Amino acid sequence: MSSNHLPLVYACSGCSSVAQAANRLAVDLDRAGRAEMSCISGVGGGVRALVKTARSGRPILALDGCALACVKACLATAGVTADVHLVLNQLGAKKRYHADCGEEELAVATALVDEAVTALQQQIDAASGCAMPAAVSVGTD
Repeated sequence: MSSNHLPLVYACSGCSSVAQAANRLAVDLDRAGRAEMSCISGVGGGVRALVKTARSGRPILALDGCALACVKACLATAGVTADVHLVLNQLGAKKRYHADCGEEELAVATALVDEAVTALQQQIDAASGCAMPAAVSVGTD
């Protein structure tokens, strides 16, 4: 599948456990061909090509580690709002410094991210006329 037919995913990659978990989840989606990861720091920094990608109209999954919501803020600087915004420490993962998320925390986050990217892919499929009815309901903010 062409990357233009995939949702975009942007992730926090700060120093905390939840930030690194968000980044890991986004990388996993990208490597599995389920979403195209793009560079949130480039969007926040106003890098023209990366801002253009963010503004392309493709569905966006934003993965923030904590309530600081840096991904959401960087997208906002480009006038973009994510279709789905997940904040890992509001989904049960504990924010820690100098440590990683536990496997159970990561499993819960993985399941929620999987639900979200499936719903976004269904939006893309529906728009292109090759979709099945959406069975996944994901809350957004």
